[in-house]
Amino acid sequence: MSLGVVWLKRDLRLHDHAPLVSAALRGPLLCIYIVEPSLWAAPDAARQHYGFLLESLRDLYRALRAVGGRLHVLTGEAVEVFERLHRAQPFDALYSHEETGNWPSFQRDIAVGRWCHSRGVHWQEFPQFGVVRRLADRDTWHKRWEAFVAQPCLPPPQAISFAPLPWPDAPPPTADALGLPPAEPPHRQPGGRSAGLAVLDAFLHERSGQYRGGISSPLSAPSACSRLSPYLALGCLGLREVVQATRRQLADLPPEADRRRVGLTAFMSRLHWHCHFIQKLESEPELEFRNLHRGYDGLRPAPLEEGWNPAHLEALVSGRTGWPLVDACVAMLADTGWINFRMRAMLVSVASYPLWLHWRPVGEWLARAFIDYEPGIHWSQMQMQAGTTGINTTRVYNPIKQARDHDPKGRFVRRWLPAMARVPDAWLFEPWRMPPDIQARCGVQVGVDIPLPLVELDTATREAKARVHALRAQPDVRAAKAAIVARHGSRRRPDAPRRGKRPSAAQLALDL
Repeated sequence: MSLGVVWLKRDLRLHDHAPLVSAALRGPLLCIYIVEPSLWAAPDAARQHYGFLLESLRDLYRALRAVGGRLHVLTGEAVEVFERLHRAQPFDALYSHEETGNWPSFQRDIAVGRWCHSRGVHWQEFPQFGVVRRLADRDTWHKRWEAFVAQPCLPPPQAISFAPLPWPDAPPPTADALGLPPAEPPHRQPGGRSAGLAVLDAFLHERSGQYRGGISSPLSAPSACSRLSPYLALGCLGLREVVQATRRQLADLPPEADRRRVGLTAFMSRLHWHCHFIQKLESEPELEFRNLHRGYDGLRPAPLEEGWNPAHLEALVSGRTGWPLVDACVAMLADTGWINFRMRAMLVSVASYPLWLHWRPVGEWLARAFIDYEPGIHWSQMQMQAGTTGINTTRVYNPIKQARDHDPKGRFVRRWLPAMARVPDAWLFEPWRMPPDIQARCGVQVGVDIPLPLVELDTATREAKARVHALRAQPDVRAAKAAIVARHGSRRRPDAPRRGKRPSAAQLALDL
């Protein structure tokens, strides 16, 4: 009987796993995960991602053992691993989920496809999200998304015939062996489906009442947001099961549970936009490293180009910009690997406008900093906030205004920036304006304990916006928008209200 190989990538679960179900129906199978050194050498890879992955693999290993199987973790480049396996134990079928990953994984999949063709191996890929391969335009996208999430979830196979690996198992490499930088948030979320299910249950039954109105402030967002994004990004939970679990919970809510109903309804919108943004990268993989609208090429200097300011990037990454809310968010990221979407948007806005940094190196840093890094969402959002998509409204977040709106008493900045605990309330939002006698009285030296702002915020922001708007107004830049809208722009959902103000894509995107 022929052998099938189930190639696990970012789908580390047994529930609703079409490749596993299809392979089990056919005959004996091998379940493998490949640790690919080239992917872990990419500039968006971090030690925290690898730690979360290993925890998720251990959880999956235990789940497979419970049904009489085994997960084999192999190390090497994918084509090399498949060639070695094929020589030792020929197989004629490869099963996996479709992946919308970063550029190296995209190139890897092309190489695997060529290898399969040369060896006569049938590679069957299954959609994991409401993302459509080879999509011509967005006209039917919402209907396809609804059709995908409405399909029944596949239960784990009850009877699986597992084949042995033709050589002894070896432990996965360490993070040090992969050359991953040593920094890792000490309080990041743990990996694995078991942890993900616990987070989902707590959100649906308890925390969802805080969702509407609680996700914008960095004070309330850690409990108000669902916190499911890392488990969706690595596939510990399936999107379809989260959508269906949310809809079941909505249907079961008693009439008096208004806040939870409003919260879960808003959360459903984010699940829709989750796939909307991933579809952009699926349709145009190059947007990871080049402007979606090519008319914006050269707008901001890239590293090593004239005008690039490495000191600005270094100050941002180290949390020394001088704007307390920005630096507090960087401190929280370093400790937890997570901040809410509003604060993410503010970080990118500050980087893109007053600091005038190119979105690509900033995006590489944030990709490493986010435990829930999802390439499709991440790079689409980087360009949206940087104003290089050509089809979205320019959104500039003033870090002083954001602090007044979302941390008016300074609880957040004082928690994450110890020196700010000694700053009087009157100087909370602009501590660099404190007179020397007040600095001496409270024991804080501006420029030492609290950095001075890198630039004058209002002037630098105004000049940056003027550059973007001047380019946007050029006839050839305006003329190129239509093709981008046709390929990537959202369409009105059939059930969307036609009156009143609809939340923007930026508001709906990442507050999972």
